Amino acid sequence: MPSWVFHLLQLLPTCVTFALVASVGTWSGGGATGNWFTFTWCFCFILSFIILIGELCGLPFCLPLFGDSVLITCACSATLFCLSASMDFVTTYIQFLPRSPFRDLTMAATAISCITSVAYATEVAWTRVLTGEFSCDVFTLPGLLKRLEIFVACAIFAFISSPSLYQHQPALGWCMAVYAICFLLPAVALLLPWCDWGRRLLIPFPVFHLGLTSLSVLFYTTAVILWPLYQFDEQFGGQPQRSSDATCRHRLPYDRCTWDHLLAVATLTAINLLLYVVGLMNLACSPAGTPGAGQEVAVASHGPR
Repeated sequence: MPSWVFHLLQLLPTCVTFALVASVGTWSGGGATGNWFTFTWCFCFILSFIILIGELCGLPFCLPLFGDSVLITCACSATLFCLSASMDFVTTYIQFLPRSPFRDLTMAATAISCITSVAYATEVAWTRVLTGEFSCDVFTLPGLLKRLEIFVACAIFAFISSPSLYQHQPALGWCMAVYAICFLLPAVALLLPWCDWGRRLLIPFPVFHLGLTSLSVLFYTTAVILWPLYQFDEQFGGQPQRSSDATCRHRLPYDRCTWDHLLAVATLTAINLLLYVVGLMNLACSPAGTPGAGQEVAVASHGPR
């Protein structure tokens, strides 16, 4: 089956979901959470559109960034984003709406968003069947961990979209720097083989990858300590109880209170640290010279689709 068929099947439901959400006013009435939902579906629509145009124009044969591994990475990320947005949309928006045609439209948007997730996941599964082996790094443990790390980092950014949550303390500003740096490091680890930069490094790529992961573990260890300390400890200006946060006393539909955002960031920070530790242990236990995440990409990215 031509790959552009998958992208077309992804493009249609993302377009419908975005149109339904925009028609019911979630963009303007959902606060920061509603903006995140809208951004997620709009981003997936634009991503699918760009990839579809690239496929129709034959760019996979001209540009390595349109190879298999890049496209599967996009499909995996879009699957996670659409699925998480669908689940969060129900818990933070739809359940507060009264029964009405307005609510029916939002439920339809959620259902179509779930279908979109299935469409992206189908492309990933089809590529796995097509290759017949784990030649694409998306199907290896290091490759999967890197994509999960990027996804969790994006979720963290969604919860701390307001600068007021971290600008009042230098330690919290450092945590923001950690999230940004460690978001870029996995992306660098994935992009190096695609751009064939790994061969130009003066050190072996597995050693370079091990260094990036070790640095991320060190950075996230400081964040997993500093973020809860300065957000939930009274001695450092934090709020230990949810009831002490004025934004949580009169909770509005489809909008979480600030304390919930801070707790979500603390939880996601711990989850990402665990992912980095697992990745570091996997790299440390691998035999010397074993390819790390992304080294198979250079081969898989030029395979037939």
